[in-house]
Formats: sequence, C-alpha cells, structure tokens
Amino acid sequence: MSSSGRFGYLYVALSALLFAISGTASKFLFHQGVTPYQLVQIRTVIASAVLLAWLAAANPSALKITRQSLPRFIILGFVLAATMFTYFYAISKIQVAAAILLQFQSPVFVAAYALAFSGERHSTSTLLAIAGSGLGCYLAVGAYTLDLLSLNKAGIIGGLSAAAFLACYTLLSESALRRHKPWTVLFYASLFSAAACNILLPPFEGLTRSYSATQWFWILFISIAGTAVSLGLFNKGLRLIRSTHASITATLQPIAAAVIAYFFLDEIMRPWQVFGVVLVVASIIMLQTGKRDA
Repeated sequence: MSSSGRFGYLYVALSALLFAISGTASKFLFHQGVTPYQLVQIRTVIASAVLLAWLAAANPSALKITRQSLPRFIILGFVLAATMFTYFYAISKIQVAAAILLQFQSPVFVAAYALAFSGERHSTSTLLAIAGSGLGCYLAVGAYTLDLLSLNKAGIIGGLSAAAFLACYTLLSESALRRHKPWTVLFYASLFSAAACNILLPPFEGLTRSYSATQWFWILFISIAGTAVSLGLFNKGLRLIRSTHASITATLQPIAAAVIAYFFLDEIMRPWQVFGVVLVVASIIMLQTGKRDA
C-alpha cells in the first residue's frame, strides 16, 4: 500500500472516531439538560458560521451559486436538520452505539429504494447484506427482549427515521454534487439547516441559555470537530482511497462509540447486542464491497 493510501485510511478512521466521540458527548449533554432540539440548533449555527469563515478566507469561489440552485439547497438543508434531530433524539433515548448503528442503515435504505423503485437488480450478497443488517439492528437495540423493546421504542423509531432522512440526504447530495463542489454543498446544506432550526424553533434559543465551560467545550467539539472537521477528513480520505474502502473503514463508528460510551457513560451492551453490532458491520462491509468502486 502506498503512503497516500495509508493516509487515506487514517483520515477516514479519524473522521469515524470524531463522529463516535461526538455521539458520546451528545449523550453527556443530554444528561446535563440540553435538549436534542437545542443541540441541533447550536450545531448547525456554529458549523455553518465556521464553514462560512473558512471558505470566505480560503476558497471564496465555493460560496457562489445560482439563484436556480436555491430551492435544491433549501430542501437539502431541511432534510439535514431532520437527519440531525432524529439522530440526536435517538441518542437521547437509547445507547449511543445502537443509535449510530440505526443511522448506519442509510446505505441499506438507499439499496432498498433502488431495488423497489429504480428497477436495479441486486446480487445475492446485496440481498443478504440487507437482511443481515436488519437482523443485526434487531439484536443491537435489544428488540429480542420485550422489556428493552418497550424502553427503546421511541429511540428505535428516531434512529430508523435518522437513517431514512440520511438516505434522502445522500440521494439529494449526489444530485447537487453533479453541479457544485463538495464544500459548496456542505456549506449551503448546513446554512439552510440552521435556518430551518431557527424557523421551527425559537430563534437562537439554544445559544442564549447558560452553559458551563465543560458544556461549551463539548458543544464546540460537536459543532466543529464532529461536523466540519470530521466531514473534511472524510472528503480528504476519499481523494486518496476508493469510496467503497472509505465506507467500510467508516464502520469503525459504531464500534468506537460502543467502547467510548462504555468507559465514559457506563453503557454496557449485552452479548446478543454485541453480536448484532458485529452482524451490522459485516453486512455493511458486504453491501459496500458488492458495489462497483466509485
């Protein structure tokens, strides 16, 4: 493997680690009284402000779009806001690793959409991956135990909704990326998701409440490192390794989240839940390796 290839895997792995840490940090903030609504509002406002400042200084041309592109970006922003809210809501209700794992079903949703509506034929390995991923999630969220299922029902619905919204965001982003640069798409999606949060919620409510220094640290970490930096590292990795390999490397996220949440939040997964995590990760790897390399 070339040195550039090794750096590519390193960038994607760091991106996955930052995302996993952000999930655990989010759960910590929820325990401190911050609501998922407020965290999404804060995250989108800060992330879009940071991206604006960085692009204005480093790449002003990335900020230029046509008037005809605005409706597409507005829809993309609202979908991104819905994705983040349902994801954070799931984390507030269930284990961090399980919430990330449910959101990881987005590639399965995209494949299922293509199977149902696009007339694409899928290989046996793809169909097995979809089935395996579903079974893995069933085990990971503890649905085999009625007590766990009753406690986790709202979180499970939130996590699956996050996966569905992320699948929509992926499909809409693919269309936008045919006409615009990746950073342009990311910035305007963040900008209009921030606008959506401040329209649907009291404007800047999350930013006006009082936070401790520790809470502000994790809020800024989630908004900057867990969003702009994480996505930037993933994009940088994509330039050096194939997209299928990057997607497979990104499956470190639920594993890292489970380990981090175990040490910092005392979240313990039962043996069948651990097996479910392994089954989902294996299924996503099978699904990605079954695709053509981008």
